[in-house]
Amino acid sequence: MSLHHLSSPTSQSPASPPTSLVPGPSHLRPQCKAGEQIFLWWGTNSPPPSTIDNPVIRHIASLASRTSLRDTTSYGAGLQKFHLFCDIFSIPEADHPQPGDSILSISSSTPFEPVSVGVVQKYLSAVRAWHIAQGWPPPLSKSHHDCINWSLHGLENIQISRRRPLRPPVMLSMLAALKATLVLSDPFDACVWAIVSCAFFGMMWFSKVSVTSQAAFTPSKYLTRAHAFFGVDLLGSPYACLDLPSAKTARAGEIQSVFLNKQGDLCPLAALCNLAQVVPALADDPLFSWRDSRGDIHPMAKVQALERINSILIAWGWGTSFGHSFRIGGASFYLAKKIDPEIV
Repeated sequence: MSLHHLSSPTSQSPASPPTSLVPGPSHLRPQCKAGEQIFLWWGTNSPPPSTIDNPVIRHIASLASRTSLRDTTSYGAGLQKFHLFCDIFSIPEADHPQPGDSILSISSSTPFEPVSVGVVQKYLSAVRAWHIAQGWPPPLSKSHHDCINWSLHGLENIQISRRRPLRPPVMLSMLAALKATLVLSDPFDACVWAIVSCAFFGMMWFSKVSVTSQAAFTPSKYLTRAHAFFGVDLLGSPYACLDLPSAKTARAGEIQSVFLNKQGDLCPLAALCNLAQVVPALADDPLFSWRDSRGDIHPMAKVQALERINSILIAWGWGTSFGHSFRIGGASFYLAKKIDPEIV
């Protein structure tokens, strides 16, 4: 049985970056969505042809290039950072496609922001992908990467003291407090409870049960009502199956499933059924969604969910929890029940 009929403030889009942190205007960088920048932004030189001069072959090559990356938005953000770097350090436009030893000057008012080593590596991947998408070979050799990784290792050691605090696990008592406080007949709270219960007992990433913003939701990446099913196993026990359309550990086009079973008073199956009743929706609507006073449906934004969750946990005397706290808590719960660690 599919949960096709499975929102409280409106989520807000992230604030736009200040003007000083936007690359200068250029006809080589037309206005477009972040996910299109890697394909529509160009360098000053034309790349050599990568296929035979046939419109059908060129079209196929273009399609293949555009579908080779699963999330072009983050690459577009990295590419924007690269051009911003070039502007700040006065690197000529002609040198943007292949950064080398062209750093000329630095202003004393240069804006810097601390980023993790992982983010730096993503920025480098974006520049590499941009070159390949435009028809150029990768700009950095293995020896270049060895030197960069050496420096990144040092920066990582410097940043150790600035790392985010450890994620405390959510406990069963905290789940009970959340359920006792949330108004399960309210669309927003019903959605929060379904998220909390499924994230804990399904050991799910919080990014799979919530979105960064309303505009970020897409059925190809996030759970919809059509991705959720109820069933009964061979022993007659009910379960719910959530088919993730996108997962970090899945190959392109591969679907991974999260199975949930009954869990007493904190049962995720009951939480999903309550959500379906309180917030009826269509098959393509977000699974974890709520309706506002006008009847408009919204995907649950991560920041909103965590604000509601933490306001309750703090009031009950616990500290702040993070999205990953539910996955950690769920893993601890199953390990305490003597479930094989390999299964967990």
